[in-house]
Amino acid sequence: MTLLERTHRPKPARAPRPRTEEVLFDQPGPRARRRIRIATALSLVPLTALAVFVVQRFAAHGQLDADQWRPYLTWPIIHYLLVGAGNTLLVTAVAALLAFPLGGALALLRMSRAATPRWLARGYIELLRAVPLLLLLYLFLFGLPRLGIALPTFWQLVVPIVLTHAAVIAELVRAGVLALDRGQGEAAQSLGLSHWQAMRDVVAPQALRRLTPALVSQLVRLLKDSTLGYVVSFLELLHRVRVLGEYNHTVLSAYLVAAAAFVLVNAALSKIADRLEQQR
Repeated sequence: MTLLERTHRPKPARAPRPRTEEVLFDQPGPRARRRIRIATALSLVPLTALAVFVVQRFAAHGQLDADQWRPYLTWPIIHYLLVGAGNTLLVTAVAALLAFPLGGALALLRMSRAATPRWLARGYIELLRAVPLLLLLYLFLFGLPRLGIALPTFWQLVVPIVLTHAAVIAELVRAGVLALDRGQGEAAQSLGLSHWQAMRDVVAPQALRRLTPALVSQLVRLLKDSTLGYVVSFLELLHRVRVLGEYNHTVLSAYLVAAAAFVLVNAALSKIADRLEQQR
């Protein structure tokens, strides 16, 4: 083989990385796949019958009439819903920009060698993971004003979401760091890096790269939690849909429109998570 042939020889294709579920679970064999297909077909029969029954009942009560859907084709209502969708995305974006860095900082404190910050971070994480988000929203809505603290409506929704999701993100990051080979940090420290330098420059970037799909999935949950804006009377998409449906007496069609919007956004985020999983 000449030097030119060696230089231009194509590189072998890199085998695709296995997906997470392929690593955690054994792939089913032919008999198991056949049983899965049969069980899926059998489960579709009652689900299809239920769907047909529901559609027939909706049609019988006039819920599928054109008058129920025509208002959502007019620009004033479309603009009204778009403003609500913008508010939902704004809450999601601001909460994510605050929750993800806070969660990362909590994870680092949780893994600190010093006892005080480690126990403080652990206490915060355990407490906020145990307290329901709805209860925290009511605390900000009714509790803080009694203490003389009055937050704007927007922050009454965003701050509880940030506090709750930061605790969950902290555990995700900590699990990702602990899942790495300990030799990564030890090798970095053997080169003269301190514990925090090794964590910042070597361990954390690798852990975050592996956790990207899980963090995107957490962003989906954050988006869905923004629908709790009705508790503090913040007019995000779902709250506007509720007001619109009650005003026009089109509650079912209004909620179906909102459901379709959330499905589209969440499907897009899930698709991003799948691509990141494949490229990892």
